[in-house]
Amino acid sequence: MPFLRMLEGIRNPVLDAFFGAITYFGDETLFLVLGLIIFWCIDKRAGRYLVTVGMIGTVINQFLKLVFRIPRPWVVDESFTIVESARAGAGGYSFPSGHTQTAVGVYGAFALWVKKRWLRIAAIAVAVLVPFSRMYLGVHTPLDVGVAAVTSVVLLLVLYAPMAGAHATAKSTRISFLVTLILAIGYTLYVTLWKFPADIDPHNLQEGVKNAWLLLGASAGMWAAFEWDERHVHFETKGTFLGQVLKVVIGLALVLGLRMGLKAVLQAVFHEAAFTDALRYFVMVFVAAGVWPMVFSRIARAGSKQTA
Repeated sequence: MPFLRMLEGIRNPVLDAFFGAITYFGDETLFLVLGLIIFWCIDKRAGRYLVTVGMIGTVINQFLKLVFRIPRPWVVDESFTIVESARAGAGGYSFPSGHTQTAVGVYGAFALWVKKRWLRIAAIAVAVLVPFSRMYLGVHTPLDVGVAAVTSVVLLLVLYAPMAGAHATAKSTRISFLVTLILAIGYTLYVTLWKFPADIDPHNLQEGVKNAWLLLGASAGMWAAFEWDERHVHFETKGTFLGQVLKVVIGLALVLGLRMGLKAVLQAVFHEAAFTDALRYFVMVFVAAGVWPMVFSRIARAGSKQTA
């Protein structure tokens, strides 16, 4: 808390706005968008590496949250204040930091893969600033962000060789996806079957259960899409500028539309059943990584005709 108290003392409207904006670089939606752009348009292998680091990191992060059940800083010390704009994005338990886990994993993966120096520096800067923003805003302690950052760095190093290195193969990538799926299954079983103490915060437990099903669906969707692409699609990431724009704009509209639209449809049919989150994310990820790439060759031809 002493470090957070020090940051509390230097807050001002300008820094509040700056770090309030920076912290969104660790948000799930931005992670999804960046991962899909790389996967669709730049490098399939790098996109898969980035997404896998993010998903395994999130499974570990969510598991640790429910194991340790450490409250947020302002709950531990009621006299401590936070930047109010950050409260809405600070649900669940405090340890470890989910935004840090995502930012260090995603932008760290990008920094390891990208060749241009300025892009690498920018990615590293974001990977450092997001964890700091969580402490500045008052929603996480140094321990929260430190453990999350170290976990992500370890995953970056462990997964680089089998998924993004020069000797990465389809077999090693398949194994990585299966490991991700097994971890997601294990976490889902944990939140479903484990007898948590009676004093556990029900909202935080509900958040953990929801995230477990989301991760299960997403990891199953990535594995299924990988197998589908390996056997039937074999899409290419290269294309004309117009073709790449069409891939991203139409693809993101499709994926984000499924993310929101399926939620309403499945809830109407199955009400609040937990498995609907898994089904929704499975469909969304499989469409993004397996179905949508099937039209890339046609988009490439259409883009070539327009530029001819």
